[in-house]
Amino acid sequence: MAARIIALFNLKPGVSVADYEAWAKAKDLPTVNGLGSVANFEVFRSAGLLMGEGKPPYEYVEIIDVADMDKFGADVSTPGMQAIAAEFGAFADAVFIMTEKLDWTA
Repeated sequence: MAARIIALFNLKPGVSVADYEAWAKAKDLPTVNGLGSVANFEVFRSAGLLMGEGKPPYEYVEIIDVADMDKFGADVSTPGMQAIAAEFGAFADAVFIMTEKLDWTA
């Protein structure tokens, strides 16, 4: 079963943007994109609000397109992915949202 996971997050106090983004580019993106269960993984920096003033409630958005959720569960439980998850947790406080595409053809 395929799924899309959306992570919304802010960096923890004291974490520098440069440090997080260097880590994401060097470790997070290649590791997660290398999982057999993941079709695509991208990280976005919030650029602003489409309407209104102020800043977005989240600094970053991750989109993980999972090809197989059962395999993903096995992939993320490996020691290597647990280490990546722990490193990510040191950088950010995140909310992970499971989504499902609506089928408008039915």
